[in-house]
This record gives sequence, structure tokens and C-alpha cells, in this order.
Amino acid sequence: MQRFFIEQMAMYSAYHRDGRNKATHFIGVPAIAVSLLIPMAMLRFADLGGYSLTLATVFAVAVMAYWIVLDPPFGVATAAIFVPGVWFADWLAHQSALAAWTSFGILFVGGWIIQLVGHAFEGRKPALVDNLLQIFIAPVFLVAEVAFAMGLRKPLHDAMMQRMPAFLPKGGAAAAAE
Repeated sequence: MQRFFIEQMAMYSAYHRDGRNKATHFIGVPAIAVSLLIPMAMLRFADLGGYSLTLATVFAVAVMAYWIVLDPPFGVATAAIFVPGVWFADWLAHQSALAAWTSFGILFVGGWIIQLVGHAFEGRKPALVDNLLQIFIAPVFLVAEVAFAMGLRKPLHDAMMQRMPAFLPKGGAAAAAE
């Protein structure tokens, strides 16, 4: 699984080299993630002692398990950060339909606008256009970026950066070596 994780992270990194693009993702990724959870939180399956089991909960647990399998330390950290977003989406889903759908629209459209501005700085389309799996890598990538900036997990960072040039546009490998 480590090799797969390095590959996915290297690909995501190749689409997110510009600092301004990375910065926009720290706003856009959480906004989009929470927005997508809102309609899922409206679909309730069962009441479990005062807690409604929703599609958002089932989806979040599956995604968090995926992150933990990919890389336990980053997966656990990302899951811990993601939980309040699930709770917030659930809270929004319990408000009026107008409030829930308005919140969804603002977060979804606003999140994408912010991300697309970042990709304009980058000069490259979003990674998920070439590999839809990248949508699930984005939150872990943000956690990893913070850890790497703090000097943590250097061997993983080095392996990712060594593999990253394979995902750059033609002529990009030379630019990555600079």
C-alpha cells in the first residue's frame, strides 16, 4: 500500500507545486468536502440512540478507513480533522432545506472557484481531471504538506518528490530538477 500511496501523492504533488495553488486548496478542499456531505447528511437510514445514521456518516467512515489504510499516521490525522466537518454538515442538514441547500451551493461553488483560481496560478488543470481518485487524496495531501513543512516524514516526502516528475507535463521533469 505504501507504493500506491507514494504514487498517488506524487501525482497530486505534480499538480500542486505553486504555493498559491496549495494555499487555495487549504480553503477549497475543506469547503467542497463539507458541501458534498450536506446532501448526504439529509439521507437518514436509522436512529441509533439519538444519532441518525446518514449517508454522510457511512461515506465519511469509508473514506477515513481508506486514508488510514493508505498511510496510518496521515490517515488518522486527516480523519481527526475531517470529523468536525461531518458534524457540521450533519448540523446544516438538520436546518431548513433552504439553509442546507444554500450552504451546499455556497461551499461547493465557492470552494471550486477558490481552487480554480489556484490552478490558474499553477497553470495546470486539477489532478482529478486525469485521475478521479485524486479527489480522495486531496485532504491527506494537505495534512502531509503541513507535516512535511514541519520536517516530519522526510523519507516519505523524498520518495514522493522522487516519483513526482513522472507526472509533470513534458519538459516538466527538467523544471522539477531545478
